[in-house]
Amino acid sequence: MRHVPSDGVRHPAKAAHLPWHFPLRLTREGNWFCWGICLGIGAAAMNTGNNLLYLVFGMLLGLIVASGVLSEISLRRLDVRRHVPARIFAGRSFLMGIGLANRKRRFPSFSVEVEDLIEGRTLEKRCFFLKVPAGRAQQTSYRHQFVRRGLYRLTGFRVSTKFPFALFRKSRDVRAAAEVVVLPALVPIATGDAPEWWRAGEDPSGRRGRGGEFMGLRPFQDGDDARDIHWRASAHTGRLVVREHEDEQQRTVVLTLDNAAPAGAPADARDDAALERAIGLCASFAMHYGTRGLSVGFAARGVVVPPLAGEPHVTRILRALALLGYAAADAPPPAVPPSAHRVQVRRGLPAGAAAVAR
Repeated sequence: MRHVPSDGVRHPAKAAHLPWHFPLRLTREGNWFCWGICLGIGAAAMNTGNNLLYLVFGMLLGLIVASGVLSEISLRRLDVRRHVPARIFAGRSFLMGIGLANRKRRFPSFSVEVEDLIEGRTLEKRCFFLKVPAGRAQQTSYRHQFVRRGLYRLTGFRVSTKFPFALFRKSRDVRAAAEVVVLPALVPIATGDAPEWWRAGEDPSGRRGRGGEFMGLRPFQDGDDARDIHWRASAHTGRLVVREHEDEQQRTVVLTLDNAAPAGAPADARDDAALERAIGLCASFAMHYGTRGLSVGFAARGVVVPPLAGEPHVTRILRALALLGYAAADAPPPAVPPSAHRVQVRRGLPAGAAAVAR
């Protein structure tokens, strides 16, 4: 049994079986078959000496041996893949993709179940593969939901089968460590909660640029764009002149959150309801501004994410919020560039409340 790493998730180079799991368990039908039928017929055969009972008892034992051999063949040379979604939010259901490839040349695998393990425990979510032909691969997914934000460590897989007679469940645990960051739960932002001061237009910066207001005319220089030539003024003056435009100030927002540990704070930051509400509000603001093309940054005590634009950068802010914990009370407060708009989210306020400063 091997594990094949998937993109974006770190896995160890070698897979190994977990030592604390017993790989063979009797099913309910198996208990009746082994302890009821087999032992009963075996005891009757020994007491009566009937050859027919001995023959039936031997056939039943042969079924047990055949079940073990066929289930072992079904579990051999299987490669397991895990496909983690790009974004997983706390409190939201997601689909975790599981791929299973049969590397055997001749024999197919039947009735295979794959479970994810988190810290050695199953998630109680199973992916079932009825038949995986030899040399083929199949993929399915299971739906799950993490209640809290933070870092979760998936330790591996449990691959099991009840093939062929459902008398035993044979399973193998495969080490496949992966770290999954669960992003904070998003909260709805009502109209007016998120300040949008840029609706009235961009703030002039006084610098030359391409897309701003008209600033003036100047003589043409080597390297100037021909589209900026003012032909009417050039014909009037007898030489080429170009238009100059004022540079638009970049729309930049920096979210700040004071994560200093208050007196009597719980050991885990995720147990602080006020801090969790503020983190969820920061994540919602980052999504709100990021989808509108703004450069978004985040600053807290000990954590600084410089402002940039784009969806990947918003994901970096959400990951920083997902892993945010308490900071020492004497740690320096978050700093904000003077040219950026600042949105300060305060703890202890109702959901959706924020203090905004320019």
